[in-house]
Amino acid sequence: MAKALIPGDSQQDSPGKGVTIARIALGIEYDGSAYSGWQSQLNPHLQTVQECVERALSQVADHPVKVWCAGRTDAGVHASGQVIHFDTTALRPLKAWILGGNSNLARTIAVRWACKVSHDFHARFSATSRRYRYLISNTSVRPAMYSNFLTHHRRPLAIGSMYEAAQMLLGENDFSSFRAAGCQSRTAMRNITEVTVSRCGELVTIEIEANAFLLHMVRNIVGTLLEIGQGDQPPAWMGQLLSLRDRNRAAPTAPAQGLSLIQVRYPEVFAIPSSLSATPP
Repeated sequence: MAKALIPGDSQQDSPGKGVTIARIALGIEYDGSAYSGWQSQLNPHLQTVQECVERALSQVADHPVKVWCAGRTDAGVHASGQVIHFDTTALRPLKAWILGGNSNLARTIAVRWACKVSHDFHARFSATSRRYRYLISNTSVRPAMYSNFLTHHRRPLAIGSMYEAAQMLLGENDFSSFRAAGCQSRTAMRNITEVTVSRCGELVTIEIEANAFLLHMVRNIVGTLLEIGQGDQPPAWMGQLLSLRDRNRAAPTAPAQGLSLIQVRYPEVFAIPSSLSATPP
């Protein structure tokens, strides 16, 4: 009896069996406004990015394709640097996965690059860090342009106080105070390696990089930074919340539309492109 092919398995059939499985990595960009998050849902009325990508790639491969991603973004959250992988028996040039995939996708999702990877690569488990960006329009009147990608905040924000508070998050900590109730992770320990808070005119940008994130962790941190920035709490409140490990004591969750997954890092051995449009030869 022929060996069953398990999507995502690190093993592949030998050439003698007439089947060769290739593992392909893709860079994916999407506007998450109209989607119920990345991950496929049991409810057929909810459209997800994963379902759309799998359907498009299955048409290119001419067989069902199952994909794995680096980070499962929430409903309404965007990505410019999502990385996925899948296994296929189809022999296609790399450009076919880009052009063919995009021809079968809505304009709100795009394949930006493709590369062949070894079978020990996994989009999620091989990643060493993820980086998210949160954009805030800090104006008295809400903007119309790019409103799907910004959170509007009317009250003036003190960037210096926000930055000071954000630096208390650096290092490996228990982030229970910023963990959503539905989080299924076995531990709340995460290692944040960088947090930046900056302003350019009316636009405030927060970027956070960590080895991994808990459910709603970035949005809960941003919600807390907003309260500090508008003067309702001192910067030291951030450190207190870390120590309390109590989600009920922190600020409300910031809206989804300001958040984007912008980069995923991997060990150099996998040669994953760092540029959105880069496709290795």
